[in-house]
Amino acid sequence: MNETAPLTMKDIARELGISVSTVSRALKDSPRISEERRRLVQQYAREHNFYPNIIGEALRHSRVMPSRAIGVIVPEFTHYYFSSILTGIEEAAMARGYHIVVALSNEEYEREARICEMFHRLKVCGIIVSQAKDTRNFEHFQRLIDSNIPLVFYDRICTGVDASRVVVDDYMGAYNAVSHLIETGCRRIAYYGGPSQLEISKNRFNGYKDALLKHGLPLDEEILTVCDNRADAEAVTPTLMALPEPPDGYFAVNDDTAIGILYTVKRAGLRVPEDVSICGFTNGQRAVACDPMLTTVEQRGRRVGEEAAEILINKVEGLSPFAKVEKRVVRTRLVVRGTTR
Repeated sequence: MNETAPLTMKDIARELGISVSTVSRALKDSPRISEERRRLVQQYAREHNFYPNIIGEALRHSRVMPSRAIGVIVPEFTHYYFSSILTGIEEAAMARGYHIVVALSNEEYEREARICEMFHRLKVCGIIVSQAKDTRNFEHFQRLIDSNIPLVFYDRICTGVDASRVVVDDYMGAYNAVSHLIETGCRRIAYYGGPSQLEISKNRFNGYKDALLKHGLPLDEEILTVCDNRADAEAVTPTLMALPEPPDGYFAVNDDTAIGILYTVKRAGLRVPEDVSICGFTNGQRAVACDPMLTTVEQRGRRVGEEAAEILINKVEGLSPFAKVEKRVVRTRLVVRGTTR
């Protein structure tokens, strides 16, 4: 058997000395096949990473032409950035005759791994994914690559596997944002970041840190916190405001967190931006719906999605070698509004 070719039911039948129809029925858990033989076939299939083509089976009995499906894994739907990326992926895919199948990991490793297995079973032509916050084991991604399924990461990339990725310039986005806060008068800038194991968190923190160093300001761990949502920001911010030397500026990893800060400092009677300046990271619709409107880093999510879809489809169609790892960076832009001076 060719080790590089995908395993088929015919291969399983030959290896086990049974008919293809017996393999098919055993994989469907048909009672017409003995329990012992069903278990034997299913175990062999699992050990060799074989999953029946569910879509193909259904289409064999349909008059509809098979569609070319791309699996997309989204960490959460409520975040504007991810929805804008999804829009970019879908538009780019449809323009080239593909459809997308979207699944939500809900920031959970176990769920993400199950989705990867499901997409494998569905025989999608490739997968576009943003890693869940909880993911620290990358075997499910590596299995996809080993099975010759094109894989492209967006936003939160996985450094544990060698795969193509599309990211925004997180470092420069953070560096420019914090530099703007400093250049408009802030001298003690709090940092609200994401989980430290994520590459985007490391890059944004390094941008924050280097902007301080470039402008001769110290890095104070007392005003660094892991906080990446509005609810946590509203809980954490009063503690920082109560410090003997409270922050006069805040840089947040996303707009929702920045808006949580804004709400909290205003409720405490501080003026924005006269007393406190705040900068977010996303430039979603909520950035212009708050008062004052939020200064933020624009991530250009739609462009990220378009680039990710282009890389994947080029691999599927053989326009780019499967083994070639592409790394694309989408530039950010600082959008100055009312929360900074």
